[in-house]
Amino acid sequence: MQFIRFSLVGVLNTLIDIVAFNLFMLCFPAHNVALLVVYNSLAYALGALNSYTLNKYWTFQRRQEATGREVMRFVIVSVCGILCNNLMFWLVAGIAHHYIGNITLWANIAKVIAISGTMTLSYLGMRLWVFAGTTRTGLQYYTRIAMKQNCNVADKGVMHSTPTASCMVQEESELMYEQTDMSQNGNAQQFLTHHSLSVVLPAHNEEAVIATTLQVVLSTLPLWVQNFEVIVVNDGSTDNTRSIVQTIAATDPHVRLITHPVNQGYGAALVTGFTAVTKDLAFFMDADGQFDLHDLEPFFSLIDTHDAVLGYRIDRQDTWLRKCNAWGWRLLVTAIFKVRVLDVDCAFKLYRSEFLHKHQLETRGAMINAEMLYKMKRFGYTYTQLGVRHLPRKSGLATGAKLSVIVRAFHELFTYAQKWHHEEQQEKVYTFEINRL
Repeated sequence: MQFIRFSLVGVLNTLIDIVAFNLFMLCFPAHNVALLVVYNSLAYALGALNSYTLNKYWTFQRRQEATGREVMRFVIVSVCGILCNNLMFWLVAGIAHHYIGNITLWANIAKVIAISGTMTLSYLGMRLWVFAGTTRTGLQYYTRIAMKQNCNVADKGVMHSTPTASCMVQEESELMYEQTDMSQNGNAQQFLTHHSLSVVLPAHNEEAVIATTLQVVLSTLPLWVQNFEVIVVNDGSTDNTRSIVQTIAATDPHVRLITHPVNQGYGAALVTGFTAVTKDLAFFMDADGQFDLHDLEPFFSLIDTHDAVLGYRIDRQDTWLRKCNAWGWRLLVTAIFKVRVLDVDCAFKLYRSEFLHKHQLETRGAMINAEMLYKMKRFGYTYTQLGVRHLPRKSGLATGAKLSVIVRAFHELFTYAQKWHHEEQQEKVYTFEINRL
């Protein structure tokens, strides 16, 4: 049964591998085997990332969080797989291109043969080393879940002795206004920028931190900018996120709440927020408390000479799996869109609102940051980068590594890469025809 599951995962990996390989050839035509080997390596790496996720949680039923040792073993097995795959691809391609004139045909033949040759190596590496001795029966897993639920029930029994969410919001609001009044009663203030500012905070099930995040934003911004707004996009939260923000918005006119009835995805939440922006500048930050807003201060001195200031996480406080996914995603975005940034998906960026209003954003998932960077490059906008601190997540669950999020991101990547490539070709033809007239 385990081998059957692995085989099904292998079929999906093969599809991802082949589709990515052909997409590379379509977007960046190659006429020599050496460049095709590079495409082969990148495509294999994408399939390997998918392989890790599905094999870990489905094939070998490993439920616990990934460890550094496990990820390192996976990387070693994947690198060995890439080397073997490239060797077979090189040998077959070196022979096939003498007999087959169509480069796409002989390249895909070499690709399929290379994948077939490395499948056994991949299975043995995963089964006997990466996930050795880590499988867990359904009974053990669900017993642990039941024990955890019992602990939660016991915890809830004593929660009534702690302040309620509404009380915490009220106390934080009072503190915020005390700090704001102190700043307003002082001498004439020198702001960091003459621009007005919109802050967009996408939020999904962030009841534990959203009040604190808003308190920090609302107490800090009056010291920096004279005119600002804070747009919270509640993306279908099922907890008390919406009611907490409503309570704060009722006492502070700077806060605007927009709610999606159902969860639509990270990109959709940002697009909704950007559409509602009314100020000169637009800054977005996750509402989960993993960024320090004070790192925004030096951004204002750079936005006058650039169209965007992009943050990058200096010491990313995420699991090895998320770091590995981010590394592979950055390589892929760089290869396809020729966008070279240190941290594609860092949720700490300052844009001129004119860019967001002028160019329609089309993606709605985790591709949104890559799309924005690509369109800045394509339409001649400038940006610079600054390092920001990344803090450990104190509560809630990160959703960026969910399989559904990853699949949606790759679907949007392949779909829009082809669409935008076609648009660029049409623009070149149109420009050529105009210059001829």
